[in-house]
Amino acid sequence: MQKLVIYNHGKDSIPWGEKPLALAEVAKDHGFMFISPDYQASNDPELRVKQLLNMELSGYRTIVLIGSSMGAYVATVAAERIKPAGLFLLAPAFYLPGYARGEFKPHTERIEVFHGWRDEVVAPENAWRFCQTHRACLHMLDADHRLLSVLPVMVEAFDRFLSHCNR
Repeated sequence: MQKLVIYNHGKDSIPWGEKPLALAEVAKDHGFMFISPDYQASNDPELRVKQLLNMELSGYRTIVLIGSSMGAYVATVAAERIKPAGLFLLAPAFYLPGYARGEFKPHTERIEVFHGWRDEVVAPENAWRFCQTHRACLHMLDADHRLLSVLPVMVEAFDRFLSHCNR
C-alpha cells in the first residue's frame, strides 16, 4: 500500500503550476506519490468533486489532500468520503455564492489553512470562519489570493505537515 498526495488546483489554474511543482518535491521526499488531476474541463466545483471521488484510491493506505482556492473546496467536500490523513488548504474558496456547500464535515483532524491578508477573491474572514468551526490551524500571511509570494513558507510548512501525516 502506498501513500498519496492529491493536489486540487483552482478555478483558473493549471494542474502543474508553481505551487504543485514545489509541493510535489516535498511529497516525494516523504515517500508519497503526488498527482494533480486536470479539472480545466469544468468550472463547476461539484463536477470537480465528482471527478476526484471517481478516482481509484483503494490502493493507498495514506491519502493527503491539498487544495488551492476552488480546489480547496473540492478537497474538503471530497474529504467527507475519502477520509484523508490531512487537508492542506490554500486560500480556500469557502462560503462563496454559487457553491452548493456552506457546511463541511472533512473527516480529518489535521487541517492547515493558508490565506493572504490581501486576498481579493476570497475574504480572509471566510478562512477564519472555517478554521474556527473545525479548530484548524490558520496561517494568515501578507499575500494575495495566489499566495506565490509566500510559497517558501508554505513548502516548509507542508514538509512539517507531511511528517505528521506519515503513518
